[in-house]
Amino acid sequence: MPQPSAQVTAAEISRIAGVTRATVSNWRRRHEDFPAPSGGTESSPLYDLEAVRTWLASRGQAAAASPSDELRTSLRIHTWESAGGTSDLLLLALGAARHTSEELTAAARLPDADLVAHAERDAAAVAGAVPGGNAVHLGAIDAAVLRALYMCVRDEGAQAAVGVLATRELEDSAVTGAYRTPEPLADLLARLIPGTPARVLDPACGSGSLLIAAGRRGVRELYGQDVLTVQARRTAVTLMLTTPEAEVTVRAGDTLRADAFPGLLADAVVCNPPFGIRDWGHDELAYDPRWAYGVPARADSELAWVQHALAHLVPGGHAAVILPPAVAGRASGRRVRAELVRSGALRAVIALPAGASVPLHIGLQIWLLQRPEPGSADRKSLLFVDTAEASAPAPVAASPRTRSGGRSASVDWAAIGERVLSTWQAFLADPDAFEGEPGIARAVGVVDLLDDLVDLTPARLVQASRAAVDPAELAEETEAARRDLVEAARTLGEAAGYQDWRASGLAAREWRTATASDLARGGALALLRSLPEGARGRGGDGDHGVGKDGSGPAGRPVLTASDLSAGSGPTGDAADLRTDSTPVIEAGDVLVRAVASGSGPVARVAGEEEAGALLGRHIHLFRPDPARLDPWFLAGFLGAEENIAAASTGTTLRHVTPGRLRVPLLPLEEQRRYGEAFRRVHELRADAQRATRLAEEMARLLAGGLTGGQLLPSRDAEPVRAVRLRGGDSPH
Repeated sequence: MPQPSAQVTAAEISRIAGVTRATVSNWRRRHEDFPAPSGGTESSPLYDLEAVRTWLASRGQAAAASPSDELRTSLRIHTWESAGGTSDLLLLALGAARHTSEELTAAARLPDADLVAHAERDAAAVAGAVPGGNAVHLGAIDAAVLRALYMCVRDEGAQAAVGVLATRELEDSAVTGAYRTPEPLADLLARLIPGTPARVLDPACGSGSLLIAAGRRGVRELYGQDVLTVQARRTAVTLMLTTPEAEVTVRAGDTLRADAFPGLLADAVVCNPPFGIRDWGHDELAYDPRWAYGVPARADSELAWVQHALAHLVPGGHAAVILPPAVAGRASGRRVRAELVRSGALRAVIALPAGASVPLHIGLQIWLLQRPEPGSADRKSLLFVDTAEASAPAPVAASPRTRSGGRSASVDWAAIGERVLSTWQAFLADPDAFEGEPGIARAVGVVDLLDDLVDLTPARLVQASRAAVDPAELAEETEAARRDLVEAARTLGEAAGYQDWRASGLAAREWRTATASDLARGGALALLRSLPEGARGRGGDGDHGVGKDGSGPAGRPVLTASDLSAGSGPTGDAADLRTDSTPVIEAGDVLVRAVASGSGPVARVAGEEEAGALLGRHIHLFRPDPARLDPWFLAGFLGAEENIAAASTGTTLRHVTPGRLRVPLLPLEEQRRYGEAFRRVHELRADAQRATRLAEEMARLLAGGLTGGQLLPSRDAEPVRAVRLRGGDSPH
């Protein structure tokens, strides 16, 4: 029986062609020979894949889909009935990672029957190491899917293939609320655990971000459990790929109702549990021995996870748990919180800024816990840290013309990590002598916390320490902020005074474009990135971890994705790169964030300040040939919103595929005119954001000083205008 023709949506056509959805809609309206819909509905039509590819080829529109996009499309258009589904393909991704690039290419070229047999052998070789993976069923899966998977593993690595497969299965199972913990947050939790624990557990491991971060710290035994089988398998496969030297044990199941590790005592527990779950087993677990600090209320599932973590720790072991802010003050959890404080099990509460992790609209908290040791001394205080101010972008130098800038990042992980870790380590070294930092960190006595509310909200507790600020110091700081603001307003006025813009005519200008991959193949630019340890480099040239003077990466600063978003210079540490192939940035390089989600500029041109720094993770580096491409022209078009949208995949986190970004084909002289315009736009944005940031800082200092009693209003100040009260009455 002939195989039915594959069908694709308009969104998939845009990914295949490397264009926006709007471009596909224009093609449908303007070109009569565009393939007619072959299925679907009027509002969501489907098109024959081969007809679309033929039409694109006839117009010289080469396919721009990356290997992961090809795998995603193959999974979408080739359906099958298989006992294992995409879970068996996760095993195949792990098995395929054991082959060389040449062996993967040879496998993809096998005839269909031989390819299926080869794939089943690869998957069966690793089946016993993955939850529920003892039997492999790949015979019902189309060979095109297997080929796409092998090519994705060859070109982008097994982790990229695992991400596509897991996302597909989550979509098929209609699961909601499954989010990945951001890597910077996962790294922070792992670093908050003192020392180097030998055994770490994550009882709600999800896609494995926290265990991966623990593995990077050298942990040799990693344990995980998740209620979703696909997530448990994804974690197991990913850990085997990223930490092959560690002993990995991952199980599927409901952790609170059916603990897979009832006798396990770990040195550390890291966890980002589900929030707001009322059906967590409150009734059947009422007499569970884990509730040593009180039975959690039905609305307090998070406190059940906290006690589950403590129950799995060795005496003296530490846990780091991500929780919503309501847990710190909810009335129903008062008794459990009181016992956690009284016993000394809760050591610190750290408030994160909004946007640190899903849900992005609220500021989550990190609770740091330690299982009390028998006979240990009573703990007299708890540490509270509020990182809201640490999330502000790095300060901009007095001369913004000499550096790149732009919108501030919503979360400055470098600043948060430095502040939280240094504060936590200082507190652990001597809790009784810890002095804290006004408005940021404070050690609060246990007795002072055990009131009727037992409210552990950091913002409420650390604000009380602002009264210790010296009035003279605050007045001097406020005056310095005022001077900086006046200077920033002057430079902003100069940037805004540029008027050399004009309309292109009656219609928008159009031009031929080429993808970055095409330009790289033609030698117009080189595309570089930091590769993980053991990865095979492909394409590109330039320095990788070695400077022109022959020096290695040690001691060099690292430009991170946060630096790129914040418009700051390099602030990262080479020790955190964990790569064996790291490009060295040169002046004139174009830097593009690999994750487009979040605020801040996506692209910028490296200047002298960045030259010599190492390229951090999650940044793509485009090194143009100056005889063929102007850097500012390239950065302006690479960072365009439509261009980034067309080259991105994902929803919550949009990952940019650099080779799919498109650039107009213009003469060099015309490129330079565009480049100068983009440079001025960049300076305008940087100056505006700097002025806004300084104005907000000055307003914060003034308001805090006036309300805190450190500043007084002038006796000669006159009201600017009369304020009318509601209803039209004036004050008497």
